[in-house]
Amino acid sequence: MRHGKYRFLLGALTLPLALYGLLVLWPYLQAFYLAFTDWTGVTSEVNLIGIDNFTRMWSDPLFLAALRHNGLMLLAVPLAVIVVALGLAAGTRGTRVYRVVYFFPQLLSVAIIAVLWQFVYTPNSGLLNGLLTGLGLDSWRHSWLAEPDLALWCVIAVLIWSAIGFYVVLFAAAMESVPADIMEAAAIDGAGELTVFRRITLPLIWDSVQVAWIYLGILALDGFALVQIMTVGPGGPDNSTEVMGLTLYRTAFTYSKFGYASAMGVAIFFLSLTLAVLMLKFTRREKVELA
Repeated sequence: MRHGKYRFLLGALTLPLALYGLLVLWPYLQAFYLAFTDWTGVTSEVNLIGIDNFTRMWSDPLFLAALRHNGLMLLAVPLAVIVVALGLAAGTRGTRVYRVVYFFPQLLSVAIIAVLWQFVYTPNSGLLNGLLTGLGLDSWRHSWLAEPDLALWCVIAVLIWSAIGFYVVLFAAAMESVPADIMEAAAIDGAGELTVFRRITLPLIWDSVQVAWIYLGILALDGFALVQIMTVGPGGPDNSTEVMGLTLYRTAFTYSKFGYASAMGVAIFFLSLTLAVLMLKFTRREKVELA
């Protein structure tokens, strides 16, 4: 009977595992191999060049600029999203209508979000400059996506706006799982709302916050689609919105340097993996046990 069970499991998993290996693992292995070659993507000639692509990458000013921009996004996006989402989730406990409103951006594709915000930031007829004019703040008007000092922050603002809704729902669901009697006991003891949130609610939902840190960190290492659609020209004005994904894409499909682009992909892979491990380590807390 036991052997029959194992044969059934083996038969059921063989095809899915084979497809996973062919469609997921094999492309990864190819990318790792191509990272050590000079393949152009248009010829069958592939020459091994060792670690030349990697040494070149870390001295490439464009890739290093993209790395700095992704680093800034990594600092700003997770922190802002988690803080705002926690505040909104705590403020809308028991009110599902607001959660639907906050979740709405999740129903839109990245391309639609980018196009919508491109219209918002349009200098002459955009919603943002029109609102500033209506408020009598003409001196605050800018060509938002065309100014090097502002373009990246505009993209970061859109990333934060588009991500908040999902985490509001995630945190609100986690807060609803906190036992009501614990909250009532804290209130009877005279604890204020901020103290209850900091000492009780947050520790009990910390697993959800930890997951949010990791996924938002990975999101901050991307940003390719928003930058590609929203900003004018490759990498925005003076490459001020250059991100690693965009550099990789342009290196492969514009300059036909697939080997070099594969090396960038491998570097991004290890950066994402390292980020996830560090996030798990530094956001780890003692698990709260409920009596």
